Amino acid sequence: MKVIPAMQRGTMTEVAAIASRDGAKAAEAARGLGIAKAYGSYEELLADADIDAVYNPLPNHLHVTWSIHAAEAGKHVLCEKPIGMTVAETRELIAARDRTGVTMGEAFMVNCHPQWVRVVELVRSGQVGPLRAAVCSYGYFKLDRGNIRNIREYGGGGLMDVGCYPIHVSRLVFGEEPRRVAAAIVRDPDFGTDILTSAILEYPSGHCVFTCSTQIVGNQSMQFLGTKGKIELEIPYNAMPEAVSRIRIDDGSDVQGAGVRVEEFAPADQYTLQGDLFARAVFEHTPPPVPLEDSVRNMAVIEAVFRAGESGRWEEPIV
Repeated sequence: MKVIPAMQRGTMTEVAAIASRDGAKAAEAARGLGIAKAYGSYEELLADADIDAVYNPLPNHLHVTWSIHAAEAGKHVLCEKPIGMTVAETRELIAARDRTGVTMGEAFMVNCHPQWVRVVELVRSGQVGPLRAAVCSYGYFKLDRGNIRNIREYGGGGLMDVGCYPIHVSRLVFGEEPRRVAAAIVRDPDFGTDILTSAILEYPSGHCVFTCSTQIVGNQSMQFLGTKGKIELEIPYNAMPEAVSRIRIDDGSDVQGAGVRVEEFAPADQYTLQGDLFARAVFEHTPPPVPLEDSVRNMAVIEAVFRAGESGRWEEPIV
């Protein structure tokens, strides 16, 4: 209800078909969303010569497998985050991309939203002084046993689902890679998934500290703090497409907020922007907004956080 309608509004994308393991469900979805073709298997869609590219929103453990199948069928691939389950899997995907020559990218839609483009611009221009810290919380409450986010073997859990965001955006804004990470992880006794994960990412220039959870009050926040000021995004990850987005830039002169200015951004659908930018990369043979080389580095940090949560020690990301 978010991604497909958004891509249907794109100037460079057309949602031409949808596939499901169940033909009746595919047909029902196609009718409801105004999609011309419906397929009862993924293989049927990949065999359609009229399809240029696929968007892969399957559960995490199926991302790499079906993205490789799509590449081998000659389709470009925009795959949901996190790109895979492991660094090794992601390297297999890179090899498939290079072997087939298709365009592949990871669907971190936030990269495409004007508010994030502006945050990067402000930090790079020295508006907050040298960046020293990024602080984030992101979570929701979901106890449904059948939900893929609560199934460990499907790649469920807070870190994979929402913790990947502060890892990704802190890497983006710092413009660096973490040297080591520390973490504390609580797992659900029944699901086995991480339901509360907190981590410190140590960058050459500073730290990112974040908490993510699948059993906490719904929340999302993101702050970037430098030596001279800070930037806070009002709704960092799920910016509403029909609403104005805001970031607050604080010069640090007054704790009561006298030094805060607000920048507003006209309503924008980051999924529409993502689809068009990915399509442009395909047409122009340029890298997509989030290329797989970035994906493998993000996956390395996720793996390191899991290792640190188990070992109780600092762990280095291994690409």
